Amino acid sequence: MKHLLTTAALLMATQAYAEGVTHHVAVHVDQNDPQVINMALNNVQNVTNYYESQGDSVVVEVVAYGPGLSMLVKETSPVADRISTMSLEMENLTFAACGNTHAAMSKKKGAEVALLDEAQITPSGVVRLIELQEQGYAYIRP
Repeated sequence: MKHLLTTAALLMATQAYAEGVTHHVAVHVDQNDPQVINMALNNVQNVTNYYESQGDSVVVEVVAYGPGLSMLVKETSPVADRISTMSLEMENLTFAACGNTHAAMSKKKGAEVALLDEAQITPSGVVRLIELQEQGYAYIRP
């Protein structure tokens, strides 16, 4: 009986490996620095390429807050075209925009700050990062 259970466990492990693993990654951006923003997107691309080359998949959420929200603001994003292209190429990539930062930016501007179409507002960027880590996401800060 013990041998049968061991064989069954090995078979299940082999099958899971053959089907690939899904990795979950949260990328934190809180700086309005094109170098840092591009490094974050490079990390997303590199992680995705690596895991896909291994037969795995990856779910990535980029969380931007504070000065880092600039990466998702339509009129100021230094990477708008890159985000658009990456979003089309990577179905498991999402961008979370901090609602607190967005509200403060909009108040300061005196009008709603337009975000890129790819951005989804989350109430708090910091809270979102906590939630993702509690769900088992690996945390990356470029």
